[in-house]
Amino acid sequence: MSPDPASALLGDVARKARVSRHSIRIKRIHANARLPERATAGSTGYDLYACLEEPLEVGPEPVRVPTGFAMEFASGLDVQIRPRSGLSSQGVLVVLGTVDSDYRGEVLVTMYTLHHRRSHVVQDGDRIAQMVVNRADEVSVELAEELSATSRDTGGHGSTGR
Repeated sequence: MSPDPASALLGDVARKARVSRHSIRIKRIHANARLPERATAGSTGYDLYACLEEPLEVGPEPVRVPTGFAMEFASGLDVQIRPRSGLSSQGVLVVLGTVDSDYRGEVLVTMYTLHHRRSHVVQDGDRIAQMVVNRADEVSVELAEELSATSRDTGGHGSTGR
C-alpha cells in the first residue's frame, strides 16, 4: 500500500532536512564495507572498494561488483561511478554509471575486461572504481525546427583533428 500524498510530502521534507547539498549519507549494508574516500587532498574522485565474501573473477562479460553500502544525497547532485585509470591501463574497465538521488539500493560497480585480458580477480577491499560528485542543473528539453550554425556544425567523431 503506498503512502498518502501528505505522508509522502512530509517524508520528502524530512529527507531534505537531513541531507544537505554538501553531504552524502552512507548506510553500511555489510559490516566490512569501506566508505568511499579520496586518496589525496587533490583527488576529485572518491575510491570505491569491493565488498566480497570471496574473490570474484571478472572477464569480458560484465559483472556487478558489490560495494556493501547504499547512500542518500540531495537532489541536484550528479553522482557518477567511473573507471580507475590504473585498472583501465591493465585492460580492466568499469562502465560509467550514474546513481540517482532517489536510489537507496546497494551501490554496484559494473566491471569487465578487454578481450586480450582474459580475466581479473577482484578481492575484498580492492579499489575498483571512483565516485565523482558534481552539481546537476535542471534544464528543460525543447523541440526546435532549426539549430544555430557553428564552425564545427555537424562534424562528429574526430572532426576536430588529432
